[in-house]
Amino acid sequence: MRVALQEAEKAYEKGEVPIGAVVVHQGRVIGKGYNQVEELQDPTAHAEILAIGAAASALGSWRLEGATIYVTIEPCPMCMGAILLSRLDKLVFGARDHRLGACGSVMSIPENCKLNRRFKVTSGILREECSLLLSSFFQNLRKATKSLKPTI
Repeated sequence: MRVALQEAEKAYEKGEVPIGAVVVHQGRVIGKGYNQVEELQDPTAHAEILAIGAAASALGSWRLEGATIYVTIEPCPMCMGAILLSRLDKLVFGARDHRLGACGSVMSIPENCKLNRRFKVTSGILREECSLLLSSFFQNLRKATKSLKPTI
């Protein structure tokens, strides 16, 4: 999770929402990513999607069985779809996302009994650090936005 936090810090430095993700297989990192939605002007350029893509390239297969993804925040529905389809065995995340979280906060995709894939989910790992990075980013963003507003 510390490596995922380092990835999130890269996003923060570039003005992106600071979310990082890392895919680990057999004890080694095979994929990393951080949010690059603004940089790439791509709504799908979430940390998880980029880390999964890098991991698939590293293994030469889209099937990431036996791998774990570590994410600084609870994945959104799009990223949960990618986690399901890539056949990751485990998801570990830090902070909850009460706006878009798809692992229990807004909805719970892993608990949907109609899905044919199951994987383990662990939450709350380095929760405080993950949450602090996000809240700091949005506080700074609000301050910057406020300072740009004309005063009457």
